Amino acid sequence: MSDFIKGIEAIKNVPGRFEKISSNQSFDVFVDYAHTEAALENVLSNLIYLPHKRVITVFGCGGDRDRGKRAPMGIITCSLSNIVIITNDNPRKEKPARIFKDIEKGLKEKKLKNYEIIPSRKKAINKAIKLAEEGDIVLIAGKGHEDYQILNSGTIHFDDRAEVKKAIKSLNKKR
Repeated sequence: MSDFIKGIEAIKNVPGRFEKISSNQSFDVFVDYAHTEAALENVLSNLIYLPHKRVITVFGCGGDRDRGKRAPMGIITCSLSNIVIITNDNPRKEKPARIFKDIEKGLKEKKLKNYEIIPSRKKAINKAIKLAEEGDIVLIAGKGHEDYQILNSGTIHFDDRAEVKKAIKSLNKKR
């Protein structure tokens, strides 16, 4: 039994699953693979139990996939976050504007206004980090461990974790 306990204690973190990104900032940043309504609800519902002032969430929906889940994903994210930045996930061959429109449909129906759309995932992550203040939690959702992004023009290298670290480093230089 003690070997079992030691094994459990040795487990660090599954990359991209509620992965905390530390860089000596006064706010917390987590990267999570949550890319469905249920997954977003799960991670956001658990985040609110951590001490925080605000929750800032960056998320998007994949292209060429179930359009019906986009509005519910937007609703749950805006309902459980103070600030939401909607961005590209893996738009694939689908026009990002259509994906954003599908997400916004639910937000407009529910009269949720605590969001903005920034198509560039890099710019969206940078904006979330710039908005973060002491005691806030930033959640970058949807890609988790993935180190690529699938665009209409092809697959590019893109790692949310690396982008968060760059954004924090840039922020620290400016402060």
